[in-house]
Amino acid sequence: MLSLNNVEVVYDGVILVLKGVSIAAPDGRITALLGANGAGKTTTLKAISGILRAERGEVVKGSIEFGGERIDRLPPHEIVTRGIVQVFEGRRVFEHQMLAIGRGLMSRPKLVMLDEPSLGLAPMLVEEIFGIVRRLVEKERIAVLLVEQNAAMALSLADHGYVIETGRIVLEGKADVLAQNSDVKEFYLGLNEVGSRKSYREVKRYRRRKRWLS
Repeated sequence: MLSLNNVEVVYDGVILVLKGVSIAAPDGRITALLGANGAGKTTTLKAISGILRAERGEVVKGSIEFGGERIDRLPPHEIVTRGIVQVFEGRRVFEHQMLAIGRGLMSRPKLVMLDEPSLGLAPMLVEEIFGIVRRLVEKERIAVLLVEQNAAMALSLADHGYVIETGRIVLEGKADVLAQNSDVKEFYLGLNEVGSRKSYREVKRYRRRKRWLS
């Protein structure tokens, strides 16, 4: 199992990006990490993969553990040997998402981290890819940490979910429960409390409830 315990990440020695993030991704389960652009989703994955140093970032507080061993002080190649792979957003080398996932699975990983796998893909293809991911989890008992802005799709696939805002985890729970949460509906599914769809502009103007960050 992967666990992040009160992790703080700083870039350039001064910019605090993750602010006490704690999440868990157990074996045989899909865990979703939801949030808007700039919320800290990809930074979380890079902290796990050990590639922050290449971007002048570092974990300055807390710990990241996998299989009961601390990994946040290890170089990236040693983290990979422990069975952790990341499928990056953008897929600049392997353009097609099926190929990118296949490359990651060649090492028979214990944990697969998917960064925005639905990005730029047709809905039918996204559904097919997510179906493949679910079957792999059930058959191989791997852990999947899924980073997505497509909250509806992610929560329909995941077992458990976290919502990150400005570097903090502000909500967590079972995926089906989160999908019914009024705040998640408002900000990530585009629905207000009576079920009508709000425009993106209206959602952006609506301030997060203070209890999210309390």
